[in-house]
Amino acid sequence: MILTYCYRIKPSTEQEAYMLHTLELLRRHWNWSLGQRLDWLRRTRCQIDRCSIVSEPIGEVPLKVNYYTQQSALKETKRLFPEYKGIWAEAQQVNLQRLKKAWERWLIPDKSGRRGGRPRFKKPGQLRSFVYPRVNCPKAGAHINDGVLKLSKIGEMPVVMHRPLPDGFKFKTCTVVHKADGWYCCIAVEDESVPVAKPLDEVKTVAGVDVGLKEFLTTSEGETVAIQQFYRKTQNHLARQQRRLERKQKGSNRHKKQQNFIARIHQRLGRQRKDFHYNVAHKLVKSYDLIAVEDLNIKGLAKSKLAKSILDAAWGKFITILETVAVKCGVRVVKVNPHGTSQNCSNCGTKVPKTLSVRTHECPKCKCVLDRDENAAINILNRALHEVGLISSARGGLVGGQPVKRELLGYEGVQLSIF
Repeated sequence: MILTYCYRIKPSTEQEAYMLHTLELLRRHWNWSLGQRLDWLRRTRCQIDRCSIVSEPIGEVPLKVNYYTQQSALKETKRLFPEYKGIWAEAQQVNLQRLKKAWERWLIPDKSGRRGGRPRFKKPGQLRSFVYPRVNCPKAGAHINDGVLKLSKIGEMPVVMHRPLPDGFKFKTCTVVHKADGWYCCIAVEDESVPVAKPLDEVKTVAGVDVGLKEFLTTSEGETVAIQQFYRKTQNHLARQQRRLERKQKGSNRHKKQQNFIARIHQRLGRQRKDFHYNVAHKLVKSYDLIAVEDLNIKGLAKSKLAKSILDAAWGKFITILETVAVKCGVRVVKVNPHGTSQNCSNCGTKVPKTLSVRTHECPKCKCVLDRDENAAINILNRALHEVGLISSARGGLVGGQPVKRELLGYEGVQLSIF
């Protein structure tokens, strides 16, 4: 298990200037390395007797460019540009490794056949972090002890240890990040232990969770969590600050100061949302042994008229955080297909079409009346229990307090519930 602890660091004025210069040099090296890869791709993507003399470069075909050729050229880079001698060598190698991963995500599809976007050239200030791949070992570039962080080529600086590092973990990497409100170091630690999900025989409490815009989420037990709308409450203030930015001369000190002020607003919104997500996730994980959620297509939903509200709620980020917290606590999180969860009746399975404006589920067949979101949460729970092979007898409980296999009940493909 790998965990990352993020602490604020307080470098001196000289150290801060040195780290900013380091980020700028790494940004230039990223752009040069990316340009070299793109040039090689343009010259070799088609046969020489079939390429266009208008849009394709003609000349000697260069040798293949990859991570190893670019890494071996670092010595030549330092000879031609002595400034790079002031950067820890492993930090430059990690910079090339990041480019390699971005390049492979673009050219090589994943298991689902999707590919990432083409790596981009970075503008000044867009590269905000560099990595020391070894910590607290004889040849490491970063050492952290007693609230003091020592970085090679930079020096020592105090660390705000708002929480202690865990014992028994092995230090992996140290990432120095420049954020809107200062500098941070992210220490990655690893433990050999692997969290194991709770066995099905020990599952006692289960719940389905339906996320929405009227309420942030509704459980199958009828509990709700109010939606916060962090961005909606701040968008007028943010719009005023952005209009002020447009009136300032680009590149001036006041323009940079206003840019940083706007970045702090976005940073505060992100932190508020993240804290809210973690609080809700911990509450769910402490209450249930199995949590069922929808496998939503957030990108598709964000193309609708409700895009701003959907992105403000950040359902995808919440589900990711819920899975992370659940893994550490041994709780199961099951994703199910969201199709029809709001339309189907949770009691008899009849399809009851309704628009988004209809907030109450009323089944004409079994006369079941429920809140729309609660009905969807129960459907989500039923689908999850069907996937793992359990059946629910009442709200949040299992038959006899223990999981029951569907084959033992003799109902293949039929589920009974009392709601």
